Amino acid sequence: MLSILKKEINLFFSSLIGYIAIGVFLLLTGLVMWVFPQSSVLDYGFATMDGFFMAAPYIFMILIPAVTMRSFAEEQQTGTIELLVTRPLTDLSIIMGKFWACFILVIFALLPTLLYFYTINQLGDPVGNIDAGGVAGSYIGLLFLAGAFVAIGLFASSITRNQIVAFVLAVVLCLFLYEAFGELSQLPIFFAKADDLVDQMGIGYHYSSISKGKIDSRDVIYFLSLIAAFVAMTKVSLESRKW
Repeated sequence: MLSILKKEINLFFSSLIGYIAIGVFLLLTGLVMWVFPQSSVLDYGFATMDGFFMAAPYIFMILIPAVTMRSFAEEQQTGTIELLVTRPLTDLSIIMGKFWACFILVIFALLPTLLYFYTINQLGDPVGNIDAGGVAGSYIGLLFLAGAFVAIGLFASSITRNQIVAFVLAVVLCLFLYEAFGELSQLPIFFAKADDLVDQMGIGYHYSSISKGKIDSRDVIYFLSLIAAFVAMTKVSLESRKW
C-alpha cells in the first residue's frame, strides 16, 4: 500500500494536479470568506467561519471527483491496471493506497485555511471571540466528508474507462448523498418519525451534526460505514475484471 501511496503523492505534486486542486480550493473559499457580500466575514460583522464550512462541501463535490477521476479510469484506459495487479499487492491495498493519497491531498488543501481561523480570531471584539469548539468540530466534519467523497470518487473511477464519465458520476453521487435525503424527508408522504430517519440517511445531516462541535459516535459510525461500503464496492468492481 505504501508504494502506491508514494506513487500517487509523487504524481500529484510532480505535475500540476495537486497544485491546481489546492489553488482552486483556496481561491474559491477565500472568495466566499472575504469577497462575496452574502458570506463575507467583513460584511457579516460576526467572528464566524460558517460561510466557509457551508461552501466547502460543495467545492469538495467538484474538486475531489476531479482528483479521483483518473485513479482507475486512466489505468484501465491505458492498460497499466494489468501491470499494477501483477505486483504483490492485494486489490484492497491498491485501493487504500490511492484513497490515502487523495485524502492527504485534501488535508494539504485544508491546512492553509487555518489562517482564516487565526485572522477571524484576531479580528474578533474582543480578540478570541470565536467558537473554537464549533470550528474544530466543523474541521473534523470536513475530514470525514472528504473521506466519503474520496471513496465515492474512487468507486466511480473503477467502473468506467472514461475519466469524464467518472467525474460526472462521482459529482452526481456526492450531491445525491449529501442533499437528496434531506429534500426527500420534506415530502408529505412521510409521517411520525419517518422523515427524521430519511434525513439521517444523508451525508448532509451528519456533517451538520458534527459541525456543531459535538462528536457523536453515530455520526462517526455513519461516515466510516459509508467509506467502507464504497471501498468494498470499488474492490468488487476491480475483482469483476477476473470474472
